[in-house]
Amino acid sequence: WPASLPGHGYETEGLDALREAVAAGYRRRGLPTSPGQILITHGAHNGLVHLLRLTTRPGAPVVFDHPTYPQAIDAILAAGGRAVPVALPDGEGEEGWDVEGLVSACRSSGAAMAYLVLDHNNPTGRMMRASDRTRLLAGLKGSETLLVLDETLVELTLSGPPALSASAVDAPRIVRLGSMSKSVWGGLRIGWIRADRALIQRLAQSRASFDLGVPILEQLAAVELLNDGGKALAGRRPLLRARRDHLRARLAERLPEWVCPRPAGGLSLWARLPAPISSALTIQAEVEGLRLAAGPRFGVDGAFERRLRLPYTLPEADLDEAVTRLARAAKKVGRGGKAVTATRPVAVY
Repeated sequence: WPASLPGHGYETEGLDALREAVAAGYRRRGLPTSPGQILITHGAHNGLVHLLRLTTRPGAPVVFDHPTYPQAIDAILAAGGRAVPVALPDGEGEEGWDVEGLVSACRSSGAAMAYLVLDHNNPTGRMMRASDRTRLLAGLKGSETLLVLDETLVELTLSGPPALSASAVDAPRIVRLGSMSKSVWGGLRIGWIRADRALIQRLAQSRASFDLGVPILEQLAAVELLNDGGKALAGRRPLLRARRDHLRARLAERLPEWVCPRPAGGLSLWARLPAPISSALTIQAEVEGLRLAAGPRFGVDGAFERRLRLPYTLPEADLDEAVTRLARAAKKVGRGGKAVTATRPVAVY
């Protein structure tokens, strides 16, 4: 880091060394990438905000998979975008995406942007199949929709084959968001945008009214972690795998009426509850000293009252205690818990 001190410290697009380290990661995944195609941001969420500010006018439709990352919905609405959710198949044993629904929503609404988490969707953990990705690209060919892929969880495959080569989904109007907050540590607010050089330059120019770049020390730490040969992730994946399976086992013992599919990756379970009590349950859980996000937090218009996101990032002993408190809260709420939800505006196509 002393080599960085003589300079002014303002790196609008990010440190060259970090941009190269990020670009190298894409190349390893089969996607030729130069440092000039990378913009370093304060996490992936910050990257999405920059993209929305630059490319989405107030009232413009923005398509997203439903459920999805709640802060993404907040960012879309804060930018004046019109929420256009496309539900993930949710029947017993169903998985995957409604590709035809996504394509139809983008084309019929004239969506400015589609924000999708194809690799371990947050909160469900599911991953889109290669055949569906091919159909999605074919369906959007020639459209004006900017396809923004949130890949913050792409490195956290815990079961089955690893995430697909990045080249499986690539086209001029595809932008990728990445981050170190999920794969390494939430406190390391380093993310990035991968896009064509022209868009990166426009983003770098527009960010001056929003922020002046990312702190250099954090970027230097990120360079070291990205160039460690995968050591940090090599230790994190087996830990998460064990905790995922441990949490599912404890839930099966204490809350057998709940259905908790085993996600292929990511950081959480997406539990199906026996009644629409998610909001009431999370309120009672907080009384028990357990803070959780209710199902409706991951959607719009009060959806997902029969769902609950359960992270498995804590040590096993803490997960045991969490399940004990959750079971106690569930018993107090029962099946008749009155749901109190905050709704968001929603457009239906």
